[in-house]
Amino acid sequence: MKSLFRRRFLKLGALVAAAGVAPDLARAVTENTERRLSLYSTHTGEKLDVVYRIGNKYIAESLAQIDHVLRDHRNNEVHAMRPDLLDLLHTLSVNLDSRAAFHVVSGYRSPVTNAILSAQSEGVAKHSLHMDGLAIDIRLPGRELADLRRAAVALKCGGVGHYPRLDFVHLDVGRVRYW
Repeated sequence: MKSLFRRRFLKLGALVAAAGVAPDLARAVTENTERRLSLYSTHTGEKLDVVYRIGNKYIAESLAQIDHVLRDHRNNEVHAMRPDLLDLLHTLSVNLDSRAAFHVVSGYRSPVTNAILSAQSEGVAKHSLHMDGLAIDIRLPGRELADLRRAAVALKCGGVGHYPRLDFVHLDVGRVRYW
């Protein structure tokens, strides 16, 4: 019930801001809005549920925890993930009304790992956005892969790849494109 009230309050704040009415109310809503992510690494079994942003301020400690969970599991190399990618995940979870943890198939990939995977498969780009912390491969329990893809495409925030045979959706914050 509390979550439903919160969502309605946030939507009201967004509508108020868009209408240009009561800027103090709109500012209060956005300044205190928490953004949370729940992640589960399918390769390491690690789980994380963390508030990573409050209003417009990212929480450095939370970002470091996310970067650790999304590290290259093959060599444990950690790289900073782009905050706008995290915001994309958060928006997807809200739009799909899901509290489930995103199951992460691939987050950051080191150049060495990417070169090995690229040599083994035509489906891996030689300069993948995974190497820059701009991409993630996910699934969301309780949601069909096609629904996850549709929701991501609707956001028009970057690349969306649909891999039903491999059971994941690729998201990135590069240029808008779909495959």
